[in-house]
Amino acid sequence: MGYARTTAPRDERVREWEAVEDVPGQPDVAAAARVYGGVAADERRSRRRGALVDAALDLLAEGGAPAVTKRAVCARAKLNDRYFYEHFTDRDALLTALVEEHTALGIVTVVTAAREAAPDLHSQVYAAADAAIGFLLADPRRQALLLNAHSTEALQAARLTTQHAIARAMSAVGRELVAEPTPDPLDSDMAAYAVVSGTLELVAAWMRGEFAATRDHLTDLIARLLLLTDNSGVLQVAGVKPTG
Repeated sequence: MGYARTTAPRDERVREWEAVEDVPGQPDVAAAARVYGGVAADERRSRRRGALVDAALDLLAEGGAPAVTKRAVCARAKLNDRYFYEHFTDRDALLTALVEEHTALGIVTVVTAAREAAPDLHSQVYAAADAAIGFLLADPRRQALLLNAHSTEALQAARLTTQHAIARAMSAVGRELVAEPTPDPLDSDMAAYAVVSGTLELVAAWMRGEFAATRDHLTDLIARLLLLTDNSGVLQVAGVKPTG
């Protein structure tokens, strides 16, 4: 004895499903479908992206830029290829995003430290320098990111973008902390760029062991460089002058 088919074809079931959400008084089944395991779709996508970026940072620290491949990143993140392409077009896009995200985190850390320091310029500058070095030392993988900044074209381009972003943040904070009118913003931005690019190279050299200095020594030196106030001092050019 045969049985009549009672299950609608897939296309019809989909149309029926979509139609339900338009019925007044019915639960939003489409919204319910977007929640899985109590986690909304957007949150799942965000977590997958975070897992891919974190996996890339792990691999970079372990084997340098050559170790960061699409296959290795997906394996480390325990995600398949389609989730990689959900967020990144290729490895270079992932590396660029990695640098941008950690740069943004570092800027927030440094700016917050400067604003929370005692209200004198010396304390604020020292706090910023200490926070910057502390941010890198807090996660050895960030040190690897800095040390590999010249290893691929994508990382090199991201490094230049990073230097400009940090310089703009430094220039903006400097203008915020100093009540006096500042000179041309272009001069301020270029002076900040000179300080930032030089400081990043100095810190990278210190991490490679090229200078036998303690962290405190390095922090103090960077702070003093930032506080130079003679006629050629970078911060004076940027409009930043000690208040005492």
